[in-house]
Amino acid sequence: MKFLIAGLGNIGDEFANTRHNIGFSIADELVKTADSAFSVSRHAMTAEIKIRGKKVIVIKPSTYMNLSGKAISYWLQFEKIPVENLFVITDDLALPFGKIRIRKTGSDGGHNGLAHIVEMLGTIQFARLRFGIGSEFERGGQSGYVLSRWTPEEEKLLPERIKKCMDAVKFFVHAGIGETMNRFNNK
Repeated sequence: MKFLIAGLGNIGDEFANTRHNIGFSIADELVKTADSAFSVSRHAMTAEIKIRGKKVIVIKPSTYMNLSGKAISYWLQFEKIPVENLFVITDDLALPFGKIRIRKTGSDGGHNGLAHIVEMLGTIQFARLRFGIGSEFERGGQSGYVLSRWTPEEEKLLPERIKKCMDAVKFFVHAGIGETMNRFNNK
């Protein structure tokens, strides 16, 4: 049984450690703690890790956020992974900083990366972890805000929040989306 974990973000140094790239940050830490590394692959940076003996492909799409579905669709097909074994990690403006919400289905919520995944897969039935980045921006300042770096206060809290997300990913691989939602939502 194989799994695909997709951390969403934008490639390039100018996007590193920005709010919109929290999916990349979580994927990076997951791979690093598994003593693995990413390599350049088709449509994504990819790494293979094991979680409780199960093969897990971790990807960071190189297609930019708005075309994330291209990489996810490709890797699901290439690795012959069923969509129910897909777990997408992304940012969410509607949640306060550091809060996570895990769902097994749902709309894109206005998130262009999720919208493209839905379009490419033809379904809303895939697991996703949304990481709250807050919404502390002036009217019309959304794009600048999501591409901004964390505040010093948020930087201090990020390692603990990222660890919680990694725990959720590992639990998903072990126990499935229902149990993962029960354990990690509302906490």
